[in-house]
Amino acid sequence: MADLSLTTVPVATGTADVAAAATAANAGGDTAPVGPGRFLYVNNGSGGSITVTIATPGTVSGLAVADTAVAVAAGKHAIIPLSNVFRGSNGRAAITYSGVTSLTVRPFELGT
Repeated sequence: MADLSLTTVPVATGTADVAAAATAANAGGDTAPVGPGRFLYVNNGSGGSITVTIATPGTVSGLAVADTAVAVAAGKHAIIPLSNVFRGSNGRAAITYSGVTSLTVRPFELGT
């Protein structure tokens, strides 16, 4: 898995070109920092739907919490919150994709 770097979206100016900052998704999956105000931008430029899955490593009363799977339709974008529930042992979210052709991603954080 490749470690995606976090990009800060400045709240004071209110805009950022998130699509331009996105990079190609890794076929072996990616990791991203988690926490309040952080999210994963996904741009599916392929001809078919792609599912983005984020591992949920925690348990509740000894039962595993289901991973989060988000289907992103062909030609569409998604914003997926990267909350602390996705924090793995390395402090990052583990992200996999059902396909990576024409798929770009980038974790963002709301900043000052």
